[in-house]
Amino acid sequence: MTIKTANLGFPRIGKHRELKFALESYWAGKSDAGALLDVGKRLRAENWALQKEKGIDVVPSNDFSLYDHVLDTAVMVGAIPSAYGWKGGHVALDTYFAMARGSTGEEAHADCGHPHHYGHGVPALEMTKWFDTNYHYMVPELGIDQTFALTANRPLDAFIEAKTLGIHTRPVILGPVTFLKLAKGSEEGFQPIDLLARLLPVYAKVLAELRAAGADWVQIDEPCFVLDLSQEEQAALQHTYRALHELVPDLKIMLATYFGEIGDNLPTALSLPVAGLHVDLVRAPQHIDALLKTSSDLTLSLGLIDGRNIWKADLAAIQKRIEPLVQHFGADRLQIAPSCSLLHVPIDLELESGLDGELKSWLAFAAQKLDELAALGDAGKASQVIAAASQAVASRAASTHVHDLKVRQRVAAIDEAMKTRGSDFAERTGLQERKLRLPLFPTTTIGSFPQTADVRKSRSAFAKGTISEADYDAFLKKETEAAIRWQEEIGLDVLVHGEFERNDMVQYFGEQLFGFAFTQHAWVQSYGSRYVRPPIIFGDVSRPVPMTVEWWRYAQSLTEKPVKGMLTGPVTILNWSFVRDDLSRADVSRQIALAIRDEVLDLEKAGAAMIQIDEAALREGLPQRKADWKTYLDWAVESFRLCASGVADETQIHTHMCYSEFNQIIDAIAAMDADVISIETSRSKMELLEAFRSYKYPNEIGPGVYDIHSPRVPDVEEMTELLTLARERLTDGQLWINPDCGLKTRRWEEVRPALVNMVAAARILRHAASTIRA
Repeated sequence: MTIKTANLGFPRIGKHRELKFALESYWAGKSDAGALLDVGKRLRAENWALQKEKGIDVVPSNDFSLYDHVLDTAVMVGAIPSAYGWKGGHVALDTYFAMARGSTGEEAHADCGHPHHYGHGVPALEMTKWFDTNYHYMVPELGIDQTFALTANRPLDAFIEAKTLGIHTRPVILGPVTFLKLAKGSEEGFQPIDLLARLLPVYAKVLAELRAAGADWVQIDEPCFVLDLSQEEQAALQHTYRALHELVPDLKIMLATYFGEIGDNLPTALSLPVAGLHVDLVRAPQHIDALLKTSSDLTLSLGLIDGRNIWKADLAAIQKRIEPLVQHFGADRLQIAPSCSLLHVPIDLELESGLDGELKSWLAFAAQKLDELAALGDAGKASQVIAAASQAVASRAASTHVHDLKVRQRVAAIDEAMKTRGSDFAERTGLQERKLRLPLFPTTTIGSFPQTADVRKSRSAFAKGTISEADYDAFLKKETEAAIRWQEEIGLDVLVHGEFERNDMVQYFGEQLFGFAFTQHAWVQSYGSRYVRPPIIFGDVSRPVPMTVEWWRYAQSLTEKPVKGMLTGPVTILNWSFVRDDLSRADVSRQIALAIRDEVLDLEKAGAAMIQIDEAALREGLPQRKADWKTYLDWAVESFRLCASGVADETQIHTHMCYSEFNQIIDAIAAMDADVISIETSRSKMELLEAFRSYKYPNEIGPGVYDIHSPRVPDVEEMTELLTLARERLTDGQLWINPDCGLKTRRWEEVRPALVNMVAAARILRHAASTIRA
């Protein structure tokens, strides 16, 4: 028996990060648009060829992007805010990248032959997480007067490009309802979903042109199906697909849902006039029972291979799970697929020559997941592959490298006292004020400073053994001292050591913890050209020795001002790693929390008066359905409190959070009981502080006053305006002043003037506050 295999999307970045280097060369003015586009064309051809070689029957096209597929969709339909100067027609690359990264005023490139002027520059679109992944998308900004027009049919171009290579593909398009649901209304109270009637003709034109070019199927991604949908949104989905079916009746649509359970939206999905439905059976195995109760004549795409994690699948177990579906629907009505696009996993395990052999035998990256799909599609010819998978699963379950009884016992012994500070914040804050003696509106940064070419070169040389540990240590001390002296010079109130010794905020800690493994080439895209190599949590986690104490001690010895101890929190480490799937995420988080707790207490013992425990990724682990939020937030907050609550009242605990959308989880954030939180707010122009109009948050807050993801340097006036907005929602005594995030991805040429402006803005606020009080 054979079942057709289908892939939903493949990583864009290239086995050796070719896209990253092409993008950064273009942005730096070292190459032109033609060179960049040639790299993209070659990567697409390689991806299509690989999938055909692996035996995938349905190969996707238009899953490639130079930056982000949501941004691509916005540009395709002409949803370009007026600030970017677009007047219709062709959208220049520099306009596209200005939306993605912001503009400094006059860009180095112009693919239309002349420079683009943006006055003093424009900020990038707001950026946030793609559902509960670590991938970031650019948030479309739509106004009540928004009109749409097809600027270029990119899905058609990709389909024809593959066709010329002899590969018939299934084009992938982001669905119109998900696009509008994820968009941001530029006017208060305006809902972008109200623009659906204007948007649908553009989608219809895209589909009609695809059909005319020979496309028989198209994959339309509507992951919004796994969210809580209102009756209006469900009606919008019904209207959308009825309209598209009427306009392009002979083009088959595979409606793709993923990242969770369709649940009560299943009747809506099954009622639509589409030819196929993709369901995520990794995140929501209960879909099988729900589907068996239906009599739908749809082609069902079964998301059986995990597109979000790197563990080898238990192919024999999967075969047994889908037997009822095969009997109920017949093999010819089914497709075997990954749970979602493979965008979220590394490309090829074969590149990893340095991994432990036993661990490597347990893993599958994107290329290997294609092999798993092919094996499930033709099990009769793949009995050896299936048997090998069963052996790997059994080996992992029995491995002594995975299980540590002492760690399990320590988790079992956790009690309420370990999760509670000695006193309430109202009492702690007075003790901390007397100890720290900070001015009103204290200034600081989030932690990291630019990882310059010299820093990266020295780290690489040390890793290769071409410089000694003593020489590397001396280099790092020199960089740290320079950073401390410069921070003192510009007048920052609370300093950081710069983190020059750290490669990544998760990897640095994982490399010093038991239970983690690391790769050499397992890159995945976070946003744009920003790629990460997530650690692999394969076993029980513990901390053998202190990890950060000596670098903090050295930095603090250089200054009388307080230097923050800098740690990454347990939930962020969890959410930014490939996590073991044989233990609950809650228990893995508790193990990490205990390890970080040990580090917090050692920093305090060494004299640290401030310790920052970053939980940048807390929100991205939030389940798709609100009914499931409490369970996650309970153990996530517990994990933070577990690592932070062992210190004395006088020790100030900070945390940093990205894209937190306070309105949704404000109670949980307050329950973390950090003394100071810093958050991303500049791209949203302080909109994320709206929750504080009604919720009287008691602790202190540092709303980011400039966007570190953009090369723009905002001036003092812009920062002062943002801080004035913040003062409308917070008391002066609550307000800290800091950037949106860490600065390691920026250049010193951008960081220096931006922080000087930030300190100047703080002084303006202090003067204004003293004048008011006088």
